[in-house]
Amino acid sequence: MICVRFHCWCASICAVLLMCAAPCLAWGDSAWEITPQSRKALDRGLQWLQRNQGAEGNWTSTNLGLVSMGVLAFLADGHAPGRGRYGATEKKALDYVLRNVKASGLLNISGKKHDMYNHGLSTFVLGQAYGMTGDPRVGPTLDRALKVIDQCQCQDGGWQYEARSRETGNDLSLAVMQAKALRSAVDSGFEVRPAVIERAVRDVRAHYQPQGCPREAAEEEQQKHPGRFTYDKYGGQASLAMAAAGVVCLQEFAQYDDWRIPKNIEIIEEAVREMSKGNPGNPPFDPYTAYYVAQALYQVGGEPWKRSYPLFRDRLISSQLREDNPENDGGWRSSGQVYGKEGMLYQTSVACFVLAIPNRYLPILQEGKIDSLRKQFEKK
Repeated sequence: MICVRFHCWCASICAVLLMCAAPCLAWGDSAWEITPQSRKALDRGLQWLQRNQGAEGNWTSTNLGLVSMGVLAFLADGHAPGRGRYGATEKKALDYVLRNVKASGLLNISGKKHDMYNHGLSTFVLGQAYGMTGDPRVGPTLDRALKVIDQCQCQDGGWQYEARSRETGNDLSLAVMQAKALRSAVDSGFEVRPAVIERAVRDVRAHYQPQGCPREAAEEEQQKHPGRFTYDKYGGQASLAMAAAGVVCLQEFAQYDDWRIPKNIEIIEEAVREMSKGNPGNPPFDPYTAYYVAQALYQVGGEPWKRSYPLFRDRLISSQLREDNPENDGGWRSSGQVYGKEGMLYQTSVACFVLAIPNRYLPILQEGKIDSLRKQFEKK
């Protein structure tokens, strides 16, 4: 069972800082991360989200994960629900998510095949919202959502698409969403059972595929060869998104020194370099890939972040829509598998999040290795 510790004093301090901090000020110590162009693009993206939200607060989408991503875009730029310029917009979206939580605690109303996708995304955002604002409505919902993740973990440490526990989980795309949700909760004062983390780490590592030696080879042998994280546990469906997802999982679970991380960072950096040579009018990546690539680079930090983030950032700026039509102007057209207005919601929310990362307002964006997480995630 997941034990809850409400750090009210910490949440209150975060809320005060959030209200006092001006969104135009970055907490980062490197002026190169934010440019006048990126600040303007972020503002235009948030204006698109505000202008196209609709009365229900959900951008006409019943996908709670995507609606939560809309909330995340504003949180990442330091805006609090119910306060300031975007307060009403952000609050309507958050309200939509909260009033659609099921009695079980599940955050999905789009069919069982979307259970753990939407649940993981929404739980992550609720954790960030609670950590930044201390909203008393969010805490109990977050507690129930965490219990769902715990109860639905499969015996091998993964998760299925449907909210149920089986012998084996499905794929890495599900594991990364639950990893971020669990880490988000820890950042906001909740405790997660170490056994859940231990099984999840084992599952993530099982998705690593070495190249040039058998996957059953000893780790000492695997480290001599290139390799990458893949969608399934048999080396199938290797993609940039999965390389980034594996890095994010290990970082979220405080496995900072895992030798698999730099091998996948090499793949990510090469992809970013190639992306920067393409058509500047196209988004750098589909929103799913962009979301994890940016976080993988940021979490690892150092030279990979310094080399790759400017390329990523500037491509986002150049691909932003500039049209007379207010339904498009300032947004980003989706390059992934989600289309129409819902696709623009997804791509624009992710783009705003990526541009806002250097602000470091979100609890998940604390810099440096957090030793307390190692202790939190150690098996007792």
